[in-house]
Amino acid sequence: MAETQDVVELILQDHRRMEELFHQMRSVEADRAAALQEFADLLIAHALAEEAKVYPALKRYENIDDEEVEHGEDEHDEGNQALLDLLEVEEVGSEEWDSKLEELVKAVTHHADEEERSILNGARENVAMERREELGAAFLAERERQLKAGCGSLDNVRRIVSS
Repeated sequence: MAETQDVVELILQDHRRMEELFHQMRSVEADRAAALQEFADLLIAHALAEEAKVYPALKRYENIDDEEVEHGEDEHDEGNQALLDLLEVEEVGSEEWDSKLEELVKAVTHHADEEERSILNGARENVAMERREELGAAFLAERERQLKAGCGSLDNVRRIVSS
C-alpha cells in the first residue's frame, strides 16, 4: 500500500484504511471480528508510531501548533479507551457491540479529521518533502515493529490504556 514515503500521505492512507474497516465492522455480511482485530492492530501501531516518531519532530516547527500536537496525543488516549471498550464486549454484533463501535467511530473520525486539518496541513506547508520522507520512513519502521509485536491484542490495549 505504501508507495510513498511522505509521512503525511502515509498517515492519510492509514486513516482511509481505518474508515474501510469501520464499514466492515458495521456490515453483517463481513467478518466483523477479523475487521476489529485488524483495526485494533492498525490503530495502536499508527498512534504509537505517530507519538514516537512524528509528533516530537513536528513540535520543533514554529508554524505547527504544539497544542494541536498535544491535543492529538490526548485524542489517541480517547480512541484507545473506546477501542478497549469495544474489544471487551464478548458478543460481536450484539447491541452493546454496535453501541461501542459507534463510540469508537466517533472518537477516531473526530481525531483523524482534526489531525488532517491542523497537524497534517501544517506539515505540508512547513516541512520540506525530504524531511517528510525521513519521518515517513521512521513512522513506517515503528508502525511495522508495533504490528509484528501484536500491539492490538486485548492485553496490550489494556496495558496502554492503564498506563
